[in-house]
This record gives sequence, structure tokens and C-alpha cells, in this order.
Amino acid sequence: MPESPLSHVAIWDGTRAIGAGRLAWEGDLITAVEATGDGGSPRYAVIPGLVDTHVHLGGYAGPQEQPWGSPWSLVTPDTERVFHIAAQAQRAMRAGVTTVRDLAGDALQLSVSRVFDDGVQVGPRVRVHGQVGMTAGHGDLFIPPHYPHRDPVADSPDECRKLVRQWARQGAHGIKIYASGGVLSMGDRVGWRNQTIEEIRTTIDEAHALGMPVAAHSHDAVSARRALEAGVDSIEHGTGLEESLWPLVTSRGIPVAPTLLINDRLADGTVPVGQDARAKAQAVVAERDANFAGAAAAGVRFVLGTDANGVMVRFGEQHREVRLMAETFGWTAERALVSATSDAADAIGMGDRVGRLAPGYGADFIVIDGRPWEDVSHLDADRIVAVVSRGRLVSGSLNL
Repeated sequence: MPESPLSHVAIWDGTRAIGAGRLAWEGDLITAVEATGDGGSPRYAVIPGLVDTHVHLGGYAGPQEQPWGSPWSLVTPDTERVFHIAAQAQRAMRAGVTTVRDLAGDALQLSVSRVFDDGVQVGPRVRVHGQVGMTAGHGDLFIPPHYPHRDPVADSPDECRKLVRQWARQGAHGIKIYASGGVLSMGDRVGWRNQTIEEIRTTIDEAHALGMPVAAHSHDAVSARRALEAGVDSIEHGTGLEESLWPLVTSRGIPVAPTLLINDRLADGTVPVGQDARAKAQAVVAERDANFAGAAAAGVRFVLGTDANGVMVRFGEQHREVRLMAETFGWTAERALVSATSDAADAIGMGDRVGRLAPGYGADFIVIDGRPWEDVSHLDADRIVAVVSRGRLVSGSLNL
């Protein structure tokens, strides 16, 4: 396959700006990134494709609005749902989010991931974590209690170990656990304990033995401490990351996906949900806001993680989340952009393949009208000129 060059563009490589330069790639492989010192200041810039470390691809992707709580996912056969999963991932890709991690996927998301990896369909890089949760836990309370078809749960250390092994056999890239209750689960409370410490330790032990990282859903300080002390690899939401936990998080460099936009929308009523869920979201936002600015100043490693599901946060709104992270944490534009590219890639174990523009890396990048590492408002879907994913132009034009 011939080399594809892109010349006289400003380049930000995932950690720093290198000035006007040239980017070249062959298939899904960057072959050259070099400063050329061309005269003048190029209008267009190139940055790595974004990496969203926390999404859920399983929702309805069609044109009709589907309110939260719709029975669509319960009554739609898997043979149909898989097309919606692929469509959601492709929607993210065309907006410049070229790598996503589905936290609570199953055989359907894994199938889509393999289809994209094999080039059968054009799509982003999709990583999938299988969930290990308890009966009546957060992960189990999205399905009405009398509905007969339910996702697997684990209610003892041995069951946890077996379920991890089953996910490994299916080819899952990691494991998701629930250390606390959640906002949208029915009849749940944020502060409820999910699984015993023995179950959590066993899940993490078995996952690590099989080479899989473990992400922990957590909305309070008690659950975050239990998960961190058990050896979890990332914290999702992290609402209760109070000051006493900051040294534990920073000393190990644990990434935290803050999921800001979705909780704001649930709390302020932008997304219509029941009063119980809205009240829980308001409490979550209040506690989060009391902790997060200090946590960021202390060096807690926040990375892009939106909880996008196609309803409350749509695929393609990740740019807005990055801008909100910069505002919430008091970050520079460049620090925010790092959190959505190179650091997010490192957080999901893909830092040697994506999130940077360098020879040998995958050819995932965005051409944008602006300098988002200097002004984070330039990170906007309306400013995207082109998106290249796995070396293929998937949106816009490279005729600059």
C-alpha cells in the first residue's frame, strides 16, 4: 500500500506540539512524523484520535428517539442489536473518537470488536470488559425483576473466579466490577455495598492471573477504598474520591474516569429520568464537586471517560466532556487534550499503539481547524475537517 502523506499541518503528537510538519502513513501504520519548518502558520492541525475509556455501545442507534427505560434492549434480538452496537461505534469514530472501551459488554460487543479488527467492516478500536457483579447489584438492576433473560452474576468467590474465566474464554479484554450501587439502577442506592471484599479480591486476582485489567464502578469513598486496596486498575466515576484517598490513587497512578457530563444532565433534568434517579444524581454531583478540584490539584489521574450510551451522552459528544474536564479541574488546554489521547490510551493498556502520533503507531488521527492544545474550545466537532481511523479516511476530506 503506498504511503499517504499529509504536509504543511501543525502537529500535536499526543504530548506536545512539534510545529508545522508532515505526517505519513501506510495502511494502519504511521511511518513518519516530522517537523519541516515550513514558512508561515498552517491553518489546519493534526492531533491523535481521541480515546474514551468508558462507554456503553449497546443502545438503540436508529433515528427515532428512545427514552431511557425503553424496553428496546429487552425485546430486540441479538442478531439485530449487533448492528446498533457497530453503528454507535462508527458514530464515535466519525467524530474523531477512534478508540473506545465498553465497560459491561458481552459477546455482541466482542463480535463487533473482532469484525472491526479483521477489517470486515470499517470501525474504531473497541475494547470490551465483561462484568462480574452480584445478584441485586448495580449491574443486575437494569433489568425488571421478573424478566427471565438476565446477564450472568456471581455470588461467591468461586462464582466470581468462574465468571472471570468464562469472560477470558470469550476473549474479553478486561473485567468490570461494581464496588457500590449506582444512579440509574432500579431500586438501588449509591452507597450500597456490592459484593464482599473476598469476592472483589478473588475477581481481581483471577483477572490479573489471566492478563486482564479490572475497572471498578464506585460512587462513594468506602467503595473506592475497598477497590483500591484490593488492587483494582481503574476507578469509574470516582464520586467519593475524598482527600484521604488521594495519596492511594496518585501513588499507583490509578486512572479515574470522571463521567462529568452525564451526571450533570441527570442531576439538572436535561435528561428525563425518574425522580429517584435524579435525586441520586444530584447527590452524586454535590459530592463529586466537593472532591474533584482538590483531587485534580493533588495529581489524581483523570482521563476521558464519558459513560456515553447514545441517549444521555451521544457518541461524538466526547469533545464537550474534554472541555468540561478542563473547566472543572482548572487544566490547561494541553493537559485536557493529553487526558483524552496519550494518557487515556495508557490507562487502557494501549499506550504503545494509539493516543500518539509517532512512527510505528496506528494511523488514527483528526485534522482540525484550530489549535486545541492552545485553546480547548477548538476541540469541537464542528471544527473537524477529517478523521482517519486505522489508516482509512472515515469522515471529511484530506484535500486541504
